[in-house]
Amino acid sequence: MMLEGKSYLVPRSLLSSCETETQWAYLAHEVLGGKRPAPEDVEVEDLDEADGGGKRSKPPSPQPHTPDISEGRGSSRHASGCGEQQGTGSNPMNSIGRDLTLNCLLRLSRSDYGSVASLSRDFRSMVRSGEIYRLRRQNGVAEHWVYFSCNVLEWDAYDPYRERWIQVPKMPPDECFMCSDKESLAVGTELLVFGMARIVFRYSILTNSWTRAHPMNSPRCLFGSTSVGEKAFVAGGTDSIGNILSSAEMYDSETHTWTPLPSMNRARKMCSGVFMDGKFYVIGGVANNNKLLTCGEEYDLKRRSWRIIENMSEGLNGVTGAPPLIAVVSNELYAADYSENDLKKYDKKNNRWITLGKLPERSVSMNGWGLAFRACGDCLIVIGGPRTYTGRTISSTHGPQTSGRLCGI
Repeated sequence: MMLEGKSYLVPRSLLSSCETETQWAYLAHEVLGGKRPAPEDVEVEDLDEADGGGKRSKPPSPQPHTPDISEGRGSSRHASGCGEQQGTGSNPMNSIGRDLTLNCLLRLSRSDYGSVASLSRDFRSMVRSGEIYRLRRQNGVAEHWVYFSCNVLEWDAYDPYRERWIQVPKMPPDECFMCSDKESLAVGTELLVFGMARIVFRYSILTNSWTRAHPMNSPRCLFGSTSVGEKAFVAGGTDSIGNILSSAEMYDSETHTWTPLPSMNRARKMCSGVFMDGKFYVIGGVANNNKLLTCGEEYDLKRRSWRIIENMSEGLNGVTGAPPLIAVVSNELYAADYSENDLKKYDKKNNRWITLGKLPERSVSMNGWGLAFRACGDCLIVIGGPRTYTGRTISSTHGPQTSGRLCGI
């Protein structure tokens, strides 16, 4: 994610010497330079979002009293006193009052919560229990991070508000991720990574750790997916023997459960999903006998029913190409047309695509593969770019109505 600036801050995990029972990882930071390799997978996490209907949420406000976290590797500070304040051991929440404390914490970046958790047991409990994130959702505070996977078991997150890289612990090794593609989905306070053979790993920012997660009721790959708040939706794809699916499911990150939804009207794989106007949309894809589908389907959560929208993805992908590269900002649907290098917007009233202009830079891809197009708050981002001796650049459009600005990581 491309924000302008030459330095990027990356937290590294430091275990508290006092908290052996939980092994909570506190965050320290270091400045890194250079470009990052192109990602294999990219997921945007719209954490704390109150609703997915396009309402612009409030980002955390910069705090003038927030410490400057720019120390090098040798100057990271450890928590002391077994998680309590050094000296008197008093609880800061009792000193200034719970309501005022919560109001301050809601406005901090969540990348600071590891440090906050080291101040007292009450703070640690609020972070690890997820209470602070539930309060952020209730108050309309949203913070958008992007997760990158550049290697098989490695993930990194990027905080665009602070221009900060966050190092995610390495995934547990498993053969299913070594020899085949993986699917990923960010929802609530979690990142889900799907492999074949019903293997799912879940990364939680509450504990900064990976665990095995429950598989879907109907495990699949090449499916369409999206998330809003603590809920995620998946539909279509193929099963382990290649059957193309019409089934759909909903995931609740609070309870870690999958709930079957009514099946779509058309079975499809290599489709894309978005959440817009309070509804789940599945667009494009391929049916049996490699038949290209240009129709989309709209799932109404209240009515629990699907509606076909003919020609919704016409011209956005081909049989041998990647799934449609689509994203939603403020309840408006956008697409990156990789064949023409165009940025397009969907006209809901007339069911057609309008060309807004060119993408920021000619992107290198193989029929769309190797290119990512995501919404991040009120911005559209394009991840990919021309190959150079230093690796790929990563391009970004800052606001769908602008021509975009480019910089590399």
